[in-house]
Amino acid sequence: MSKGDAKDGFESEHQMVIEQIRDRIDPDSAEREAMQRVMSQLRNRITTEVESFPVSADVVQVGSTARGTWLAGDRDIDIFVRFPTELNREALEEYGLKVGSSVLPSGHEEYAEHPYITGTFEGFEVDLVPCYDVDAGSELQSAVDRTPHHNQYLQTRIDERIAAAVRVLKKFLKGIGAYGSDLRTRGFSGYLTELLVIEYGDFEAVLKAAARWQPPVEIDPEAHGTAAHDDPLTVVDPTDPARNVAAVCSATNISRFQHYARQFLEEPKQTYFESPTEMAAEMDIETVRTHLQRRGTSPMALVFDSPDIVDDQLYPQLRKSVQGIRTALETEGFDVIRTAAFADDQAVLFIELMHRHCPAIERHTGPPITVREHASEFYTAYETDADTYGPFIDGDRYVVERERTWTDAAAFLQSESIFNAGLGAQIEEALADTYTVLVEDEIIALTSEFGESLTQYFEPTASGV
Repeated sequence: MSKGDAKDGFESEHQMVIEQIRDRIDPDSAEREAMQRVMSQLRNRITTEVESFPVSADVVQVGSTARGTWLAGDRDIDIFVRFPTELNREALEEYGLKVGSSVLPSGHEEYAEHPYITGTFEGFEVDLVPCYDVDAGSELQSAVDRTPHHNQYLQTRIDERIAAAVRVLKKFLKGIGAYGSDLRTRGFSGYLTELLVIEYGDFEAVLKAAARWQPPVEIDPEAHGTAAHDDPLTVVDPTDPARNVAAVCSATNISRFQHYARQFLEEPKQTYFESPTEMAAEMDIETVRTHLQRRGTSPMALVFDSPDIVDDQLYPQLRKSVQGIRTALETEGFDVIRTAAFADDQAVLFIELMHRHCPAIERHTGPPITVREHASEFYTAYETDADTYGPFIDGDRYVVERERTWTDAAAFLQSESIFNAGLGAQIEEALADTYTVLVEDEIIALTSEFGESLTQYFEPTASGV
């Protein structure tokens, strides 16, 4: 077989997998027709309602259903009602909630930068969001004002070929656990996915480019960026030259995307498109116990009632808190292997240590003796301290061995000292109310509520599961 034949066969293998995925994810004609029918009904209802308002407003369908990039089975419709910019914020919210409640009477109120209504209509999940009709994405009065501009920009650039590639890329990102711009996931948004396909041309081209990325990477579709961004991936918003569309993407998810892009290009398989949560089994008590015995470490968990806040507020605070506690433990001399944070009805700050206990003393090294003033201050500070060993000279420095503040990591976690650890504000309030510290084998108590999270922790893969 010639090199050309081998290459053609390899590319055919890629295309075969992509076509198999498309058979599963491309909406069929019935689904497309149902989407259009429901959207038409919603548009008519909204238009009728806003005609009663003393200001003009128009209706814009946005998101993946507006651009044909949604996956089969996804039944989400995003609708924005645009109001004049001279309308004050209070009136915008009032009219937005009024039209939302009228069109979706069984819906409920959610809150982004301002409240909106979400509910079900004819089997579809509908978000009905008020915004201002601004001239450009850089002239926002509300963060959601840019969304119709995203939609307008993309609709002129996404044809069926591009839309099909976007759907495949979305499914791939979902399969590797890197899709979603919420602050729990910190992955790739739908808008970012669409921009990447437009930039590179098709699904495989995006993977080939990502496989070669050397962060920091900058992509500027309109060559109009006006701001510097300290992010591993920057994709300048075509509608706002100061905004990075990829700002929420964590370095971990960008690396995860690179890893699986290379894996797929080397060996195309459908398994890369399977949802990690669908493939992962929840860990049972005996499996957790086996991992603990095998690892021989000292895991600990702070368990408390989850604060009543949305995930986009909760998870940044959980990450900040577990990092603060990690830093505090390391400052006290405890070696941390890894940390994690889980949340459901309860929240968990999980810290795995090399060891629970430290010796009663710790080594404290002073400045070089040649630095006379500082060295003398160090020597004088400890010279008459009966509780220290030293000061003595080791190499070119004074050294003392002094009594350690904490010798038991569990005791530290159970003490008031954790409130000096840089916790998230509402996590600190929840811990101040009450919390439990589970130590070593006691963490098997987490299995019933957090079996899937424990699977992700104790059986990690590059996809995070």
